[in-house]
Amino acid sequence: MRDEVIITCAITGNLTTPDQTPHLPITPQQIADSALEAAEAGAAMVHLHVRDPATGRPSMELGLYREVVERIRAGNSEVIVNLTTGPGGRFVPGAEEPRLAGPGTTLTTPERRTAHVTALRPDVATLDLNTMNSGAEVVINTPGSVRRMAAAIRAAGSVPEIELFDSGDIALLADLLRDGTLVGPVLCSFVCGVKYGFQPLPETVLYARNLLPTDAEFTVIGIGRACFPMVAQSVLAGGHVRVGMEDAVYLDRGVLAPSNAALVEKARGIVESLGARAAAPARAREILGLAPARAAAATAA
Repeated sequence: MRDEVIITCAITGNLTTPDQTPHLPITPQQIADSALEAAEAGAAMVHLHVRDPATGRPSMELGLYREVVERIRAGNSEVIVNLTTGPGGRFVPGAEEPRLAGPGTTLTTPERRTAHVTALRPDVATLDLNTMNSGAEVVINTPGSVRRMAAAIRAAGSVPEIELFDSGDIALLADLLRDGTLVGPVLCSFVCGVKYGFQPLPETVLYARNLLPTDAEFTVIGIGRACFPMVAQSVLAGGHVRVGMEDAVYLDRGVLAPSNAALVEKARGIVESLGARAAAPARAREILGLAPARAAAATAA
């Protein structure tokens, strides 16, 4: 178990809907304000998606990302900004002709999926290695596409956060390290609780951790009711933690979280009850090998 734990807050995500909670941030100002509140509550890193302000649906629009990032950086120059590259990887087979894309398909090029990273140069950008079933959809991240996305993230000066949904993803990670697509030490996240991926069990966390390079930093992400149990499991296994309305909307059984900050406060309480402490953003930057906040802001500008 480590002494200092980085808390990440995933503010709005791609799949959580306003029907699930009225507290979900939608507009750029709501997302940025929620991120700043989460940072005040103890999150050293904020993970960001954007939404169409009119519909609440996920968006990939650069202007929305730009507004969110600028608002956050204006309000808190220290917090680590982590942008998603997950959107654009979903394929829905057509009902009559499965090889053709049906309604709901978002699959697009790696360059389109990383355009906002190229433009905004965040501290961190996610890199999903999963190809898997997701309800009626298929998430597709081929090795070739992953390599192109990794190159774009590296060119932006951002650190990739490698999201791992099952053990085969860790085998792909090993190949990417072997061929120089990625350079260690790597920052990884185990996503636990997606139906056809890693299951949220203590055995899963230890198994996945032991497959990583010994110098890797890792976070365990628990989806839904697994959120807070995985906070504890990650800390006990020597990892960092993530909470937020992307992952779970309940603060307790039957009690909706009124804010992302409330989720962070509960996670911080778990971290501290286990004998660790939440790392401040400056210390989190040191742990992850990121540039200090002022240098990062200058590079982004």
